[in-house]
Amino acid sequence: MSGHGDCYDNACAESFFSTLKNELTHGQVFATREAAGMAILSYIEGFYNRKRLHQTLAYRTPASVDDEAMSA
Repeated sequence: MSGHGDCYDNACAESFFSTLKNELTHGQVFATREAAGMAILSYIEGFYNRKRLHQTLAYRTPASVDDEAMSA
């Protein structure tokens, strides 16, 4: 990690949470914390890692990149 006050040290995490908020939770009201947790888990494992194309991965999914690394 970079030094104190560097705006790029947590850019990846901030980008992910922004995406999560905009694509899943924005305007959504969950009945319980458990319901919110299950929705977030489902989003990450079912959509974000398996179907959503990522610009930084040359418009591939994280799962496809992992599959390529495992077969190499």
